[in-house]
Amino acid sequence: MSDAAFCPACVGLPERQLEKAASNGTNQIILSLPGIHCVACINGVERSLRGIDGVVNARVNLSMKRVTVGTTQPIAAEALIDTLEMAGFEARVLDTSLLGSDVDDYGRGLMTRLAVSGFANMNIMLLSVAIWSGAIGATMHLFHWITATIAIPTLIYAAQPFFDSGWRSLKAGRLNMDVPISLAIILASGISLYETLYGGHHSYFDAAVTLTFFLLIGRYLDHRSRKAAASAAAQLSALEVPRVMRLRDGVRQMVDFAELAIGDLVQVLPGGRIPVDGTITEGTSEIDRSLLTGESRMTVASVGAAVTAGEVNMTGPLTIRATTVGADTTLRKMVTMVDEAEAVRNRYTAVADKAAALYAPVVHLLALAAFGGWMLYSGDLRLSLNIAVAVLIITCPCAMGLAVPAVSTTAAGRLFRAGLLVKDGTALERLAEVDTVVFDKTGTLTMPAAARDALDPQTQSIALALTQNANHPISQAIAAAFANIAPAVVTDQQEHAGLGLSATYDDQTVRLGSGAWLGAGSGTFIQIGDAKPQKIALQSQLREGAAELVPAWQNLGLNIHLVSGDDADETARVAKELKIDAWQAQTKPADKVAYIEALAAGGAKVLMVGDGLNDTGALAAAYASVSPATAADASRAASDIVLLNDSLEPLIELPLVAKAALARIKENFTISTIYNVIAVPIALAGFATPLIASIAMSASSITVLLNALRLKGRV
Repeated sequence: MSDAAFCPACVGLPERQLEKAASNGTNQIILSLPGIHCVACINGVERSLRGIDGVVNARVNLSMKRVTVGTTQPIAAEALIDTLEMAGFEARVLDTSLLGSDVDDYGRGLMTRLAVSGFANMNIMLLSVAIWSGAIGATMHLFHWITATIAIPTLIYAAQPFFDSGWRSLKAGRLNMDVPISLAIILASGISLYETLYGGHHSYFDAAVTLTFFLLIGRYLDHRSRKAAASAAAQLSALEVPRVMRLRDGVRQMVDFAELAIGDLVQVLPGGRIPVDGTITEGTSEIDRSLLTGESRMTVASVGAAVTAGEVNMTGPLTIRATTVGADTTLRKMVTMVDEAEAVRNRYTAVADKAAALYAPVVHLLALAAFGGWMLYSGDLRLSLNIAVAVLIITCPCAMGLAVPAVSTTAAGRLFRAGLLVKDGTALERLAEVDTVVFDKTGTLTMPAAARDALDPQTQSIALALTQNANHPISQAIAAAFANIAPAVVTDQQEHAGLGLSATYDDQTVRLGSGAWLGAGSGTFIQIGDAKPQKIALQSQLREGAAELVPAWQNLGLNIHLVSGDDADETARVAKELKIDAWQAQTKPADKVAYIEALAAGGAKVLMVGDGLNDTGALAAAYASVSPATAADASRAASDIVLLNDSLEPLIELPLVAKAALARIKENFTISTIYNVIAVPIALAGFATPLIASIAMSASSITVLLNALRLKGRV
């Protein structure tokens, strides 16, 4: 479990800008900083790195929790990590080539096209008012030409996303919503240009540009709701150690991870992530397995103990003989597992996509029928084409295109104000169908807590002084337990990476940290001077809001399960406290995925709530998923919803809002259908020009938007 915290007031620059900013040097190194959470962290990291010879610049991106370092000479990433850890900041080497670009070129393009079409639409409408007011003769023709001059370049540029999508669909031998949209825009523009060239009385450029403007609104809203999702598999891959210290024939050499072979000896320093599955051949240390297994306690490992890729070496240097490398490591298998799980979930078909599959062929058939029928009846090509275009526009899926993104954006805004970030465009639709919830325990339903009874008041005040400004979860738990007493006055306070904290109190050295560091066995201890170290009892306590969330969801009819990597006694205790009957302990990442797949095979639609790397596969495999902001980066990436608050209470209304959102989506499709039932016969009968069709289409779109805004009220 990462100890990162969410700081909404602190916003970092885009990663590409940061890399550019740090490129004053000839080399660049990018490190992950999972523990930073505020401006003080930014200043501390940048100040520490700039003190290193050869470093010319360092820029922290708080939102991405990364630092980009520019250097004038080759510097090992491990040297930067050591400096940061001496300053109290956890750092990891990050292979950013696996993460892809953070620049949203498509979104920017949509916004630019939206702005262009909106500006053009306002000007065209001003000219149209003059024509509607009675302009005739040369004045009317001049206005038609000015309108054409504005509209044609606008449509060529602004409607490009619909043209591209429609053309790709046709080349693939299928129809989507963008095919009738493109036809409506092209035919309306073509007829208008014909009328303008030959001095006709009607042009419909205003209808075509208005149609494009409204559709771009829907397209941008839909894109924005989907953009937040990132590949969890890519995030997991980036956690792999790209360079490792290899020992061969007594020589230490930094090599690429890809160069390792089975049987190689690898050295891992305190605070470093273990890069391979293997066996310890030298050294003793405490291993943090929480990111992979969810266990809340550290494990003491010595010569002969097996370790796996992705675990963190906490207290002492280790030499490990690799038994698996490359694609066979535990971490790489997790990447594959998450890839497969995401592929399954991505096969979910959104409501709008289902509607499009039925809607597009009907629109074309109606327009073709209108054209053929009026040609037989009147023999007038211009009249028949005008009526066919009016049918295309009036049946154009603008309201249908807005039906989902308008609701999703409104619901996402409401949930964000409550402390929930919706990342996936189809998340609310899937959440509305969920009937089963699987909770992780450690870091999700429970948080570490310290027991006060075993320590005397003086020791408690010293422990508070040492931990009150530290970021580690255990330090924060100790500080929270002793928060109602006065801290002792200490000086020369230091944080020792992977070991603990020290300071001077009453001319004595006081230390708080791992038992291995203090020579006292496994666990967390505090030592005053030369006195015997005293153990600080750590246990799990329910996370704020957990006691309210579980019964609230049970009252909604949801079946609650608890699946944890922790031991059976601790898991059973939490399950009993929360009245959860279905629970399973000591589960590995693959076990959690299998548990969810078994529920799904029985017909359940599962919501997974978890926070650790060990939960990533389960989060991706579930029908829908939630993780807290304090979760591992890969877990947040795999989730549909991120909880921004420390309390779980905001989750109580999540199923209610999701069900209300799905109801509004269905209402919007009903509104769109009723509109078409009324409007299409009018267009087919020849009583609607393309302009009137455009106005009717706009009215239906506004109705859909107003219906979506109802989500801001009670659900």
